[in-house]
Amino acid sequence: MIEVKDLRKEFKKPIRGEGISGMIKTLFSRKYEVKEAVKGINFEIKEGEMVGYIGSNGAGKSTTIKMMCGILNPTGGKVLIDGMEPYKKRKQVAQNIGVVFGQKTQLWWDIQLIESFKVLKEIYQISDEDYKERMEFLESVLGLSDFLKQPVRTLSLGQRMRADLAASLLHNPKVLFLDEPTIGLDVLVKEKIREAIKEMNKKYNTTVILTTHDMADIENLCNRIIIIDEGNVIYDGDLLSIKNKFGDLRTVTIELRDDLTSTDMFDTFDGNVGYELKGRELTVNFDALKVNFENVMNHIMQHVHMKDMKLKEISIEEVVREIYKNGD
Repeated sequence: MIEVKDLRKEFKKPIRGEGISGMIKTLFSRKYEVKEAVKGINFEIKEGEMVGYIGSNGAGKSTTIKMMCGILNPTGGKVLIDGMEPYKKRKQVAQNIGVVFGQKTQLWWDIQLIESFKVLKEIYQISDEDYKERMEFLESVLGLSDFLKQPVRTLSLGQRMRADLAASLLHNPKVLFLDEPTIGLDVLVKEKIREAIKEMNKKYNTTVILTTHDMADIENLCNRIIIIDEGNVIYDGDLLSIKNKFGDLRTVTIELRDDLTSTDMFDTFDGNVGYELKGRELTVNFDALKVNFENVMNHIMQHVHMKDMKLKEISIEEVVREIYKNGD
């Protein structure tokens, strides 16, 4: 469905001198600074996959998405969407893709939302039968009925994001690009949008590429992630593998029945288990790949009386945070 082959993108930034004399010199002798935003990346995405494409600010992910949508031309390499290069065949590719940018809208500001959908129906030449079927589906999964007849400018951020998602799905695209689709939204709206994306993928087998800084979106929607850093792909694989790469880290929080003054009596299992005590709350951190969970818990229970216990596994957010922090 999507092939990215040795994709590169350079931006030329003119070097301007200071003051009026510097500006005049620039007119006659212009020098450029070249920034390589994307440095020869490669990956393939199959039909129906939901892939998280993530990276820190300035890593090159938005530049990649814009080349995949046909907005930017690559400096080198190529992108193929269903066998077509989007920057060469923009009209044909536009029929097969949908795009949602978290801070931008494709809706008409001063007309009713339903009228925006009718305009898009004509632009994409959607038949009456298909339009009716898709609107019924989108109304049910996104809850559009309450504000379909409101002007777009009167919609709240959550309502507008749901409307934008519906607009991008109206023509039943094969590929959906989502750039920060839940940014600034409350918990309930985020959940509704995530469920809508899942339903759409299940019903139409739509391929989804998601860029976001909200790792909850990734964990809820994607089985595969591609991490990009300084224009290079540094990881491409499933969520479980990247967690295991950093260790199967566990945190056990134990609420104690009695006061405990120290953790010195606990075995650190050759330094692989850490303990932290705050009042009657004991936090235990360990890597389940290096020490046995049952052995750790049996050892602790020999020394304390437990009132309650909570187990937490490492989240993808913590893993990605460590990657960004360490540059590994």
